[in-house]
Amino acid sequence: MKQPYDHSFHAFIQGIILVGFAMLMLHLILTGNIVYYIAPTMMPFIYFALVVFFLLGIIQVFRSTTKTDHDHHECACEHDHHIKGPSWVKTIIYSIFILPIVLGFALPDRSLDSSVAANRGIQLGGGGNASSSATDDSINETGQNNNGSTSRAEAFLEDPEAYMDNLTKNTSAQNGEEEHYQFEDIYEEGWFDDYYAELHEELMSSTVIEVTEDNYLDVMTVLDLYLDDFIGKEMEIIGFAYREADFHSNQVVAARFAMTCCTADASVYGTMIEGEESDRFEEDTWISARGTIKKDHYNDQPIPVLVDAHIQEVEEPDSPYVYPSF
Repeated sequence: MKQPYDHSFHAFIQGIILVGFAMLMLHLILTGNIVYYIAPTMMPFIYFALVVFFLLGIIQVFRSTTKTDHDHHECACEHDHHIKGPSWVKTIIYSIFILPIVLGFALPDRSLDSSVAANRGIQLGGGGNASSSATDDSINETGQNNNGSTSRAEAFLEDPEAYMDNLTKNTSAQNGEEEHYQFEDIYEEGWFDDYYAELHEELMSSTVIEVTEDNYLDVMTVLDLYLDDFIGKEMEIIGFAYREADFHSNQVVAARFAMTCCTADASVYGTMIEGEESDRFEEDTWISARGTIKKDHYNDQPIPVLVDAHIQEVEEPDSPYVYPSF
């Protein structure tokens, strides 16, 4: 009589765990705190997981209260599905799944902060500084290569399938294996030249460049590519205060975490601010800064700096992170 009880008990616990994860996801969705962990593009998967976890949990709980022949006989697959070992081993196994649920409800939800930024490192600007000088030499105002040949972007748009097949063949012939492209590789190859050229013209026609959650990464990239053109223009930006150990007292960074999928892949971007009010704000304080763009260098890389900036404290945005727009 021990096996039926053992089987029903474990089925019940497993069902409760599945329902618990579903309730935790529902709690994060209803409170809006899901934005601290998942990018908006991943929300369909969260909804799918919520429904699946809830249904599987209910099925397991229902099975634990239903008497069937499986309670008295071994499974037809001839495998033993019972958890072996003493009670303390089973307790540890279930605790591994129960503890995240308990902590998820008990601990406050908060965005990533400067302590995480210090560990991961921060990119001042759009992270493309190393390639900005090369861009000036290889791309003209129309976004085409100076040698007059058809750009890779045009070749891709004309026949994407043939382009990718040709790329794979060439890469395989040279390296003997398929090359894995990252966003930085595409960025350097000029696939988005036309888009950034158009955004450059749009920003140049603006009296004040307003950096928003929607255009944050795009503006940072354009500033890297065309920094000299923006010298002397006014810009307004929002971020949390962050400082490196070698900063001067009048320097602070308005930083934002950029997320593609979840917090595991979050990167830190920021704009250097110089102003008399910079030292008044503690780290992780959300600030809004408006100043004039100048070109400076940090760690031997050219970066945009807002000088003579007026800085004020603001509330944390509803969405503290920024996301790629492509």
